[in-house]
Amino acid sequence: MPPEPTLEFAIPDEFAGRRVDQVLSQLMPDYSRTRIKDWIERGRVTLNGRVPRPRDNVAGGETVCVEPLVEIVHEDRAQAIELDIRFEDESLLVINKPPGLVVHPAAGNREGTLLNALLHHDPDLATLPRAGIVHRLDKDTSGLMVIAKTPGAYQALVAALAAREVSREYLALVQGELIAGGTVEEPIARHPRDRKRMAVVSGGKPAVTHYRVLERFVGHTLLRVSLETGRTHQIRVHMAHIRHPIVGDPVYGGRLRLPPGAGDGLVAAMRGFRRQALHAMRLAFEHPRTSEPMVWDSEPPEDLLLLLAALRAHAEARLD
Repeated sequence: MPPEPTLEFAIPDEFAGRRVDQVLSQLMPDYSRTRIKDWIERGRVTLNGRVPRPRDNVAGGETVCVEPLVEIVHEDRAQAIELDIRFEDESLLVINKPPGLVVHPAAGNREGTLLNALLHHDPDLATLPRAGIVHRLDKDTSGLMVIAKTPGAYQALVAALAAREVSREYLALVQGELIAGGTVEEPIARHPRDRKRMAVVSGGKPAVTHYRVLERFVGHTLLRVSLETGRTHQIRVHMAHIRHPIVGDPVYGGRLRLPPGAGDGLVAAMRGFRRQALHAMRLAFEHPRTSEPMVWDSEPPEDLLLLLAALRAHAEARLD
């Protein structure tokens, strides 16, 4: 079995003065702070060539090398699940995830996931952590994801994510009429009372979300959202925090708000849309092997297009 890929990247200057275990848990959000602390204590993390203690502070600019101990996929089986492949070469795979597809298997949900589909598409992915999945989308969020196919590509993509060199842009339909774009810069952590939810929490992990207005409807706004960080449920939590939750969000969206004067068609479209109206529309980064700039775009799925068309028709009718 091939060794786990070593991850190497620079610590951004903005983290100067903070503990190394805290910094790495923020730069590598798919791994828990407990796991990262264990790697440090095992000597599997170096800063500029020396092994730190978990409590040591970083100065910023150091080169960090991490040799992960990650459980390789064994128990998850390959399944013939159709993939919408937008790009593939020997290093990486870009797919357009449909809504409703879970990314990782979990307790009580071991099959029917993207990971199962990837193992069927390319059995060699079983030798990589998480079958090469380097970032995730929520089950009911659609759109573009990149998967590494080699240890070198995995290392490069994880490092690029940590260095914020991967551009991710989303379409988000939110409640309320926003006049202009803006930025939400609020820390995110587990909700203090409901551990299944995330929330804006003082002392949480830094999170930055930028948004701009694409189209206004009656009582709703279509946004283009870009991420500087990749926290769990980040866009959903941040938009709810500024009181413009994403339409259809079952966790953070609150009750359904119908536009004034909504006809039967729009009412049916909104009540029938039972997921968050969030789509990963653009993905951009440098190719991990060739350094060539790569950009992919994805149209929203049919259910979201139909909802937008119904809102657009309603807005136009009120102008007549």
